[in-house]
Amino acid sequence: MASSSAALQLTRQLNQLRKHPVEGFSAGLVDDDNVFEWEITIFGPPDTLYEGGFLRAVMSFPPDFPLRPPKMRFLTEMWHPNIYKNGEVCISILHEPGVDQYGYEDAGERWLPVHTVESILISVVSLLSQDTPDINSPANVDAAKEVREDIAGYRKKVRRLVRRSAEEGF
Repeated sequence: MASSSAALQLTRQLNQLRKHPVEGFSAGLVDDDNVFEWEITIFGPPDTLYEGGFLRAVMSFPPDFPLRPPKMRFLTEMWHPNIYKNGEVCISILHEPGVDQYGYEDAGERWLPVHTVESILISVVSLLSQDTPDINSPANVDAAKEVREDIAGYRKKVRRLVRRSAEEGF
């Protein structure tokens, strides 16, 4: 029962995004027969390190969505303190609901069933738009260290990956 309710909700959200596209990203199904696996493209936000990039990702939804958050993983190689080396996005709203066992996040910052694919992607675009990424609890410790010790080197590496994503996007 939970998965049919989730499928209905995801179908509704997908149809909404198709009818009213949001600037900055596109979303569709990886396979038309599976509403729980979406392909995402984020168009690098203007006036950021990611400008001009075509950042491909996959969003996977649990059968009990929206009670639990989806997982988002970039397929495009990324270099960011809040994105694991395997591409998995680490932002508060994608963390399981409830109290953070480490005390970094307030329960209200974590997953809430009111979040939608659109609100998640807007949060990810916002994350990528920050001039200096948050390095307080990094998913990618090496990227965070580079932000702290060599911001110019960090920016150069990100721009190189973004150029590659643009070349692969065409």
